[in-house]
Amino acid sequence: MPAASSWHSRVLLYAPLALHVLPTLVIGFVFVLPSSPIAGVNQYTIAFALAVLGFIPAYVAGLRLARGMQHNA
Repeated sequence: MPAASSWHSRVLLYAPLALHVLPTLVIGFVFVLPSSPIAGVNQYTIAFALAVLGFIPAYVAGLRLARGMQHNA
């Protein structure tokens, strides 16, 4: 069953990222931004989305760095 454990471990590695990014986007685009003066698609909402999505490559890079350090130890 190596494939299932590999899939399970991958899900566990990316769960913190999903648990941060998804609620942040939902709260921002469903609750906060529609009732704010900057509602709609504009430079502020695009910047918000890009800032939140910018966590993804940083998180993946951190995982790869940590894995590399684990193999060198």
